[in-house]
Amino acid sequence: MTFRVAYIVTHPIQYQAPLLRYLSRTGDIDLRVFFLSDFSLRPHYEREFKKTLAWDVKLAEGYTWEILPRLWRGSSTSLHPWWPVARLRERLREGDFDAVWVHGWGHVGLCQFIRDAAALGLPVLLRGESTLEHSRWKFKSRLRDELYLRWLFRRVAAFLCIGTRNREFYRQYRVPEDRLFAVPYAVDNAFFQARAAQAARQRETLRRFLGLQPGRPVILFAAKLIPAKAPEELLSAFSEIYSRSAPGAAPYLLYVGDGPLRGLLEQQAKPFGAAVRFLGFCNQSELPVLYDLCDVFVLPSRFEPWGLVLNEVMNAGRPVIASDRVGAAADLITKGDNGFVYPSGDAAMLAARLTQILASPRSRIVMGEHSLKRISGWNFAADRRGLLQALAAVCRNPMPTLNEAAG
Repeated sequence: MTFRVAYIVTHPIQYQAPLLRYLSRTGDIDLRVFFLSDFSLRPHYEREFKKTLAWDVKLAEGYTWEILPRLWRGSSTSLHPWWPVARLRERLREGDFDAVWVHGWGHVGLCQFIRDAAALGLPVLLRGESTLEHSRWKFKSRLRDELYLRWLFRRVAAFLCIGTRNREFYRQYRVPEDRLFAVPYAVDNAFFQARAAQAARQRETLRRFLGLQPGRPVILFAAKLIPAKAPEELLSAFSEIYSRSAPGAAPYLLYVGDGPLRGLLEQQAKPFGAAVRFLGFCNQSELPVLYDLCDVFVLPSRFEPWGLVLNEVMNAGRPVIASDRVGAAADLITKGDNGFVYPSGDAAMLAARLTQILASPRSRIVMGEHSLKRISGWNFAADRRGLLQALAAVCRNPMPTLNEAAG
């Protein structure tokens, strides 16, 4: 059987596009993708980077998609999160869909889809990123949150859980277990593994280009330089390691990314000289060479519903460290096996974990191998299985395949 599914998301997103291409070619899901905006398909201004960016990967190829018209505006090229979609129920009726799959609820258009699909008797599948930490961080009014989400969740037939902490979030709202399905947050493992393998052949060339001395390990941070990502916490931990290192033997700390904290971090990093580098924003295709270059990756975020950068760097076979506020840590990191999870805000513990990993080159290799093995099973095939399980559970009459129809 083939399920005809409408998938709704705010705009084309770099980490979702490979999954949509994968699902579109499997044959058992007839996917139609609807965007509320196409701003990410063109150069657009990023306030946190204070510059205009354009993604260098294919965001809208390999699957069927369209931009939905907005009420009184037509197709919009910006998000306008409070601007509703026009003719939505009519579009859902025309599509003859078996189910509607909605990504998140942070836009009025997404909530329209949930409401209108449920009103038409179409089962709604919901995939979001929220965790218990997310709800405490984001919502100003707990009561408003409770009332709104309970209203919304009553209209959802199946919840697609990206990981353990996301599942715990739904359980908090008393969603029954038989409505929870594992559809893990995954990246294009084949892409990142292939790019990392290519980069390995040029690793020493890149080290020389960056002026990194042989034998000194590399710590990597790759995220926006904003308070939620806690880049200064990593610098504080590095300070402890640097102070205990022999002259000229300290590890390197590379910051990849940009944002409002960059100037302050550069000032704080001056005592460490060339041991701390700021490489600025790197586009998607440039990151695998840096993942391969590093010896350990750190994501110290104070707030991170998932953290797909961990998936990416694990595909390069590297140990990883994350704070306990990173949603992916519960599923992707096992203490001492492929990395460590430390309490957010505890720079001394972060320094201790970094020291532990950096002390043994052989241990780093083994931990990296464990990272690669684990992430290889956290993939798009698992997403497809979970999605099909959810669709089979909520759809009564999926459309027949061409062979079944002919029979």
